[in-house]
Amino acid sequence: MAAKKILMLVGDYVEDYEVMVPFQALQMVGHTVHAVCSGKKAGDTVRTAVHDFEGDQTYSEKPGHNFALNATFAEVSAQDYDALVVPGGRAPEYIRLDQAVLEIVRHFDTAHKPIAAICHGAQLLAAAGVLKGKGCSAYPAVGPEVTLSGGTYVDIPVDKAHVDGNLVTAPAWPAHPEWLAKFLKVLGTEITL
Repeated sequence: MAAKKILMLVGDYVEDYEVMVPFQALQMVGHTVHAVCSGKKAGDTVRTAVHDFEGDQTYSEKPGHNFALNATFAEVSAQDYDALVVPGGRAPEYIRLDQAVLEIVRHFDTAHKPIAAICHGAQLLAAAGVLKGKGCSAYPAVGPEVTLSGGTYVDIPVDKAHVDGNLVTAPAWPAHPEWLAKFLKVLGTEITL
């Protein structure tokens, strides 16, 4: 297996588990992961939020960790990366307003490189216009955005993941085992025990 170079797009109030777990897990299997945030540089941090499912009509939100970025957004060239990861939380809602962020997402789509998005990460994909004709899972409240952007919202259990070609999506962090396993398969990563 050749190690891949993976770009992760984050922002303040990214979901804690959805940034921390894939960032560490993808490195654990040998990939390089660069986490970047528009307007920030390597060594800066973004604040995270912990979203939980506690029986309310929607998820609850609590302060998470400060997550350190390990690359500088202004220095990133999407062409240098093999795959893209878009965590959820509140960050996708506003980083999708940055045209440079949208262009990065469009590069991965146009080049048919693997893209993994979870939860509210689909908001960024919808804004970039890359879901037309594709099946995409997301947090259920994001389903209308998937549909309005020309995609097909895939309603699956919170612990499952969906693959449509190079796109791997899931509703929320309880899907991490399946979402990451399916993303690794799309990346061509083989893990033998």
